[in-house]
Amino acid sequence: RILGMGDIVSFVEKAQEQFDEKEAQRLQKKIAKNQFDFEDYLQQINQIRKMGNIKDLIGMIPGIGNKVKDLHIEEDAFKHIEAIIKSMTKEERQNPLLIDGSRRRRIARGSGRNIQEVNQLLKQFTEMKKMMKTLNKMTSNGRNMPKMPNLNALKNQMQQNQQKK
Repeated sequence: RILGMGDIVSFVEKAQEQFDEKEAQRLQKKIAKNQFDFEDYLQQINQIRKMGNIKDLIGMIPGIGNKVKDLHIEEDAFKHIEAIIKSMTKEERQNPLLIDGSRRRRIARGSGRNIQEVNQLLKQFTEMKKMMKTLNKMTSNGRNMPKMPNLNALKNQMQQNQQKK
């Protein structure tokens, strides 16, 4: 951290505090079945927000810390996305294909955003779902995707390395 190399140990600790293994398994099953929806997306945003300030989180990643020093990241970066999603009905959150032009206008009015922002969020969500589907196909075709590291093991290893120095 002193050398501006990030603080991956603190980052891992913050992630561990918010990590719920049962919820992660449920989400993984939904992604595998290509059933990830705006309800899940909203839940993920809330978990990230609980971890703290976005700029501070990004600054903990090695190699990025110094680069975000002068970058202005809004404290409420997810507020607009959350407002748009919360302006959707439950059915629209669970099935975004229902959202036509008149629904987009209603969502925009309800969230205090413009239609272009609603369209942009829907497009980003669609692209993200395509990417998840592609990754899922890669894993089901026998190509193994790298597994997420065990956060406890990573934290312990980092602490041991720091103690040796």
